[in-house]
Amino acid sequence: MNTLRSILVHLDASPNSTRRLLLARDLAAQQQAALHALYAVWPSYLAVPFALSEGSAGVLPMLEQIDNDRRAAAREAFERERGDFNRAMHWADLGNEPVITGFAEQALYADLVVLGQRDPDDPLAASVPPDFVESVLLASGKPALILPYTGSYPTVGRDVLVAWKPTREAAHAVSAALPLLQRARTVHVVGAPAGTDRAGRLDLTTYLRLHGVEARLQQHASAALEAGDGLLSLAADVGADLLVMGCYGHSRARELVLGGASRTVLRAMTLPVLMAH
Repeated sequence: MNTLRSILVHLDASPNSTRRLLLARDLAAQQQAALHALYAVWPSYLAVPFALSEGSAGVLPMLEQIDNDRRAAAREAFERERGDFNRAMHWADLGNEPVITGFAEQALYADLVVLGQRDPDDPLAASVPPDFVESVLLASGKPALILPYTGSYPTVGRDVLVAWKPTREAAHAVSAALPLLQRARTVHVVGAPAGTDRAGRLDLTTYLRLHGVEARLQQHASAALEAGDGLLSLAADVGADLLVMGCYGHSRARELVLGGASRTVLRAMTLPVLMAH
């Protein structure tokens, strides 16, 4: 059976940070994995345009104290939730390193990264770059389990919807999800044909079964595959608690260009999503 050995969770100053930590802790316990929590935020002065202007020297100590208080609160939450966790659970702080590049580098040493969808109504969300999730996915190439900023998710991976295309991104996502798929009760697949007339050819169903995915497999028409809202609607229809999909996109002149379905799901997700680029 495939297992995760190293999980990296992103922590920041927002209330949703603790929800991510709890999910990552439970997943690490299930997989018997080491859990690394990395506190990674922008310094507050980057969000205050006048902080470095002439005559504003008195503002910097105040902003530094705010940052220290937020960091201390996040560390306190980490220690509280660690409790008597019987696996390795580590805290680290990115400090003043660039948030995206610093976190993406640490992600290289993890089997799975746990991130959070940006909450546009949370003022503390400004402590993280608005394109943090997609930038980490594209920069690191590592799979990420992304948690929506709303809702409660007591189970993740019991009933899974896999969005399949014969692409490296989708194959990477499925491969990364195997430790969860092997424990699933039901795996719904959208985009893969229900059967094949090409005798002897490999297909997704065979791949999953060879990897010990014994869950009940259900095929769905591929009409929803290209549209992110269609995938989210299908996930709700089948009662999925996890969506597995490739993340399609590239960087172009300081701008991230994501595929339509990837962009929609990251913006409007209604369930945890395991993505890989």
